[in-house]
Amino acid sequence: MNITYLGHSCFKVESQGYSIVLDPYQDGKVPGYAPVRETADEVLCSHGHGDHCGVENVTRKQGGVSPFTVETINTWHDDQQGALRGPDTIHILDDGQCRLAHLGDLGCELTPEQKARLSGLTALLIPVGGYYTIDAAQAAKLAGELSPGLVIPMHYRGDGFGYDVIGTLDQFTALRDDVKEYTSSELELTPETANQTAVLKPQNA
Repeated sequence: MNITYLGHSCFKVESQGYSIVLDPYQDGKVPGYAPVRETADEVLCSHGHGDHCGVENVTRKQGGVSPFTVETINTWHDDQQGALRGPDTIHILDDGQCRLAHLGDLGCELTPEQKARLSGLTALLIPVGGYYTIDAAQAAKLAGELSPGLVIPMHYRGDGFGYDVIGTLDQFTALRDDVKEYTSSELELTPETANQTAVLKPQNA
């Protein structure tokens, strides 16, 4: 399974020639990021906000056979059962060799049953910026509880990109002792990429 971090919460995941774009943002909805212009077989969105549902920016291929099974977990975008920002959907992709979860704009504590469904992950894509989502401390705690092979932070503020109200990446990485920074936006899931917090360079930043 190959992962490309486009920026904010948007990733492209590929396996066996089939590709899925997760949470593409609409044009102009995330300060400092170039527009999403991708081609993929499928698009999955965690919720309907403009910085996560830019399906019109992904050109759909035709006729591909998906190696993925897709499982969803219904959660909330806030800690008040959606009263502030509505629902959030976690997507779990499994291609038979790797199992990846994208948490979307998770803003609440997960139940023990939900955490159990997220056990045994190869990779966890987790928001860390706070304000709209769980914050760095909550993300670090959850990542520790789920213990995936690989943790990839998303939805944070960097130099020249992201929302001013959300936290920076270093607030999360300071709480992790297994951080590896990559100069690329792409990563292949292999045994060598396990047991680390992988900081990928946002392709569209």
